[in-house]
Amino acid sequence: MTLTELRYIVTLAQEQHFGHAAERCHVSQPTLSVGVKKLEDELGVLIFERSKSAVRLTPVGEGIVAQAQKVLEQAQGIRELAQAGKNQLTAPLKVGAIYTVGPYLFPHLIPQLHRVAPQMPLYIEENFTHVLRDKLRNGELDAIIIALPFNEADVLTLQLYDEPFYVLMPSGHPWTQKKTIDASLLNDKSLLLLGEGHCFRDQVLEACPTLKGSEGAKHTTVESSSLETIRHMVASGLGISILPLSAVDSHHYAPGVIEVRPLTPPVPFRTVAIAWRASFPRPKAIEILADSIRLCSVAKPPAAA
Repeated sequence: MTLTELRYIVTLAQEQHFGHAAERCHVSQPTLSVGVKKLEDELGVLIFERSKSAVRLTPVGEGIVAQAQKVLEQAQGIRELAQAGKNQLTAPLKVGAIYTVGPYLFPHLIPQLHRVAPQMPLYIEENFTHVLRDKLRNGELDAIIIALPFNEADVLTLQLYDEPFYVLMPSGHPWTQKKTIDASLLNDKSLLLLGEGHCFRDQVLEACPTLKGSEGAKHTTVESSSLETIRHMVASGLGISILPLSAVDSHHYAPGVIEVRPLTPPVPFRTVAIAWRASFPRPKAIEILADSIRLCSVAKPPAAA
């Protein structure tokens, strides 16, 4: 039993004429007749009642043809799935990002992806690195955007861009008179940090070693759940903070409320990367995603105040 033979009996049932059915199947009439007879012999029943003037389905033939039609439709569905699989940019992509990347990247990334892959919408999740890692591993996410270092078995990573850190302060702060801020100055000031679990917090502490192990800093440091909340507290005059470059200009404050200064060289930075399972079957989608992220990532520092 073959799909070709099933197509023969379905077409013959519709046309009720061997010649017309053969023409629709693009074969000769003898070829179609032999195919139908071969299937009847294999099944051990007559599918068609033949006469000189007509071809009719037998009662059992009606059920066989109906089932053959379903099989042909299912086979076509398989072909369509396979065809969609060849175009890796025609299905949603499940992308995760850490909290300190997603809000500043996605408003630029999504329009860019819509231009280059309009049939590949994004399912988006923002979360902590360890949560994204677990969801990538179990298949709930296809790719995640994280900060290095990131190591996971059977997972590939690709560096996307380096992002320097900047000091954020209220406009009346005395440090606004400085062109750059030395990281060593941060140990005796009120520094607003993200809470435990945010990798950016760890990167800031690593960039400012005078903060680590300082009891005074522990008492003056204020923790928050998001960079935007930190920005609001800085604007209110509560303290200063450190932001990644992509978050520096992403705000709605009027000029004269907050100020930004670079850190003194060597300027600390983080490396943003994309990670995906080595077995993920849509490498082209990952390539397009990575290229789009690079294209719309922040490439130049903010304008001087």
